[in-house]
Amino acid sequence: MPRSIYLDYQATTPTDPLVMASMVDHLDRENVGNSHSEHFAGRKAAAAVDVARLSVADLIGAEAEEIIFTSGATEANNIAIQGIARAAPPNRRHFVTSAVEHKCVLETFEFLRRQGFEIDIVPVNRNGLIDLNALDSVVSDRTALVSIMAANNEIGSIQPLEKISRICRDRGAVFHTDAAQAAGKIPFDVRSAGADLVSISGHKIYAPIGIGALFVSDETPVRPLPLFHGGGQERGLRSGTLPVHLAVAIGVAAKLAIEALERDAEHSSKLRAAFVETVRRKMPFIRINAEAAPRIPGNLSITIPGVDADRLVGALQPDLAISTNAACSSGVMEPSHVLLAIGLSREEAESTVRVGFGRFNSLEEVTIAANLLATRIEQIDLDRPGASRPAAVVGA
Repeated sequence: MPRSIYLDYQATTPTDPLVMASMVDHLDRENVGNSHSEHFAGRKAAAAVDVARLSVADLIGAEAEEIIFTSGATEANNIAIQGIARAAPPNRRHFVTSAVEHKCVLETFEFLRRQGFEIDIVPVNRNGLIDLNALDSVVSDRTALVSIMAANNEIGSIQPLEKISRICRDRGAVFHTDAAQAAGKIPFDVRSAGADLVSISGHKIYAPIGIGALFVSDETPVRPLPLFHGGGQERGLRSGTLPVHLAVAIGVAAKLAIEALERDAEHSSKLRAAFVETVRRKMPFIRINAEAAPRIPGNLSITIPGVDADRLVGALQPDLAISTNAACSSGVMEPSHVLLAIGLSREEAESTVRVGFGRFNSLEEVTIAANLLATRIEQIDLDRPGASRPAAVVGA
């Protein structure tokens, strides 16, 4: 192995060098300033934030004043969901989400349930796509908010947002979507999606961890209330001094994503196809999850029957970074709720790994990674006498 290979782009992306340069520049003492200050340094910082806000808005087809900077998608999701719960009228205490949402959404819904709100979790099919009939049957004029993610972080499925939004509109419910895995990877427009609230994450689009944004439509039927209070920054919805360098970073990342959207998508898709071809040639018994679903490029969820995924990931260290469940759930010794929701058994879910490809991967390292995966699986088979499925065809 020439070096360690990183294939976990759904967990986080490397910071693009151009993004890093822009961020570091605003940490220099010549450029440091509080963007809320009135002096020349503050005005300079504010101008940089304004440019960044516009770039993020351009990425998702929004207006700059509709963008609220946050610490990431988790905070944005919480502001959207809890904020609507605080703002909704007494006759709308019903909230709806899907069974494959990110844990930060599902746990926030569980928090609302404990607060006395009525919660419905809508099932999905084997491709991870929302059951629209089930959604239509539960959303009513009592529903305050529907939160359905744009694209799944584990299996990559892209949800039919326009159809979901129409159901919400018909009942007067606010529609929120977690677009952390979609924005910057596929064409995504808040108006076409019909979303009132949209969460995005900087570190999924080659910015550093610690910055995200929430789109709040000027036309939303209910505007969320803030979760905490202070100086009233970010249109009164998210108080606190903005980290100018991080705002600039996500702005530059958004601009680069717009410019490279088609190129990145084509590159990631080619890498994924090459990986699948190599792995399937050596291990024809693998199964690809949600294979028939529309998906974000570069996402791959594969079940390897008979292999303990945690053991496999451990056996690949420090040569190859792939994951089992979503990284945020790595401390929980339970199979992925997403995989169970699409119909996998517990055993199948525990035999599943996620591989993510992106901007800085090469075809050479992806081929090396696929061969390495096959080799490690064969070694695990040799350590496990009596394995019933075919051995990996190493060297094929």
